[in-house]
Amino acid sequence: MDLLRPLVAPVWRGLPRRALTTAGGLGLLLAGTTRLPDHAPDAELGRLVLRLTALTGALGLAFLLDDPARNTTATTPVGRPRRTVLRLAFVAPLAALWWAAVVLLTPAPTRPALGPATLEAAGTAGAALALATIAVRFTQTAEVGRSTAVWLGTAAAVAVLVPNRWGLLGTSQDPYWAATQVRWAVVLGATVTLSVLWTPEPLRGRPRGHGPGRLGPSWPRLSG
Repeated sequence: MDLLRPLVAPVWRGLPRRALTTAGGLGLLLAGTTRLPDHAPDAELGRLVLRLTALTGALGLAFLLDDPARNTTATTPVGRPRRTVLRLAFVAPLAALWWAAVVLLTPAPTRPALGPATLEAAGTAGAALALATIAVRFTQTAEVGRSTAVWLGTAAAVAVLVPNRWGLLGTSQDPYWAATQVRWAVVLGATVTLSVLWTPEPLRGRPRGHGPGRLGPSWPRLSG
């Protein structure tokens, strides 16, 4: 805890506020469009709007791990996992409040079942964070948000093309609706697991000339 305390202010200042605020504002505007018609749309249209809103919010989260000072903080005593957890601790409550506002903006006749809708939103957010984590882990790029957003948008486009029988975008009238929710739970669990596994910095390679069982210097062999 003593190591984290000095990082609170720098991490807070380093959050990608512009991306998060823009995505959050667009999401609220999108959810608010359900109040424009004279008659509230049905729940299936509301489900579509909430899915698009969740994707908009996730595109903002794609920038969460952007860190212009990444190359200067890589060797600090506080590793990447703790810095990432600190970022999530700042953003997660705000994201929850944002989703609650999105739900409240959706009229009751338009609002689909909140459990499945929230599961889909969490899975979409988890996918954004997992893609950003992979980009940070396997590249040296300090700001991975743009590429992550492109990959997330590509994944969303592919999901639209998958038939409801095997995909993620079914409706409550589909006979595969329960299976769709199971697949979303798998997506959420898989993305969280990948984020946890790939957040730590990779281990450095062992110096050459030292095998796994050699602890000391290599002494010259005496000639007889």
